[in-house]
Amino acid sequence: MKCSGLGVIALAAVASGMGTAPAWGDGEKIALFTKNQTNPYFQSVRVAAENAAKQMNATVVNYIPTKPDSIPEQMSQIEDAITKHPDAIVFIPVDFKAMVPGVQKMNAAAIPVINITDRVGGGEVVSYVGSDDYNLGLSTARYLLKKMNGEGNVIILEGVRGAITNVERMKGFNKALTEFPKVKLLASQPANYQRLQALQVTENLLQSYPKIDGILAANDAMGMGAIEALEGANRKALVISINATKEGVEAVKAGKLLATGDYNGYLQGCIGTMAAIRYLRKLPVPKEVVFPATVIDSTNYQGHDVADAQRTCPKWEDVVKR
Repeated sequence: MKCSGLGVIALAAVASGMGTAPAWGDGEKIALFTKNQTNPYFQSVRVAAENAAKQMNATVVNYIPTKPDSIPEQMSQIEDAITKHPDAIVFIPVDFKAMVPGVQKMNAAAIPVINITDRVGGGEVVSYVGSDDYNLGLSTARYLLKKMNGEGNVIILEGVRGAITNVERMKGFNKALTEFPKVKLLASQPANYQRLQALQVTENLLQSYPKIDGILAANDAMGMGAIEALEGANRKALVISINATKEGVEAVKAGKLLATGDYNGYLQGCIGTMAAIRYLRKLPVPKEVVFPATVIDSTNYQGHDVADAQRTCPKWEDVVKR
């Protein structure tokens, strides 16, 4: 199944069969699970979900771990949500494997689950909405390495090791590196998708390596941390990252960040929430919606530099066309 509009590809037929969907109506209560309070990407998802729900006369309740990416805390929040029994859940697992029992608990409670961003490793979901992490990693890395004229030294700032987004993005980064044999990978270290950790990791690597020409960061927050470290050390290197958050796009606009892969958190929040509400209203929902890999640079950032609070969700039909 191919969708037009924003170039979305929906890969399967209409989802059905999880729990008993209520009749057409409004006022549905949607529980939204995100990973942490610190990553701007998840803030984009939350704002988008609120906007989508408002447009469709529904409401959203947020569940956000106070400790970033805490497995025990998210599991506790799942149990709380089950007790309160929302009409549907839009779910980003803090760990795609460890949270499978949580999804299974939602299934047992007959609460429909829409999985977005990180594809959960088990349990039953109505639909998955996300982007192609492998091709985002591959496209952004190729972009950087071409701008380096195919030679020089690079470092990689990894996300959370074991997280499915990081696993796939690293595969893309490393595949691109095999295509440019004159580029040397000096180091690949995790900074856990956090700006401060990326700042500290980059500072240490700058001390270890006198010549770094490029930095591949697995998300914008780490890219911003790397830029801060470079500025503090009075060093220069090309930095590229992923997510196309507002701060990432602003950095591209300012000429500090070379480019950012568009992970489209706002669109994922919109479409994921719309999918949950549509399912409850017995409207068609594809089993999978995957957004294509796009690199945002100085030539095409326009339209991406708008604050999330000033954006509106697109019409479902403009994005997902059967």
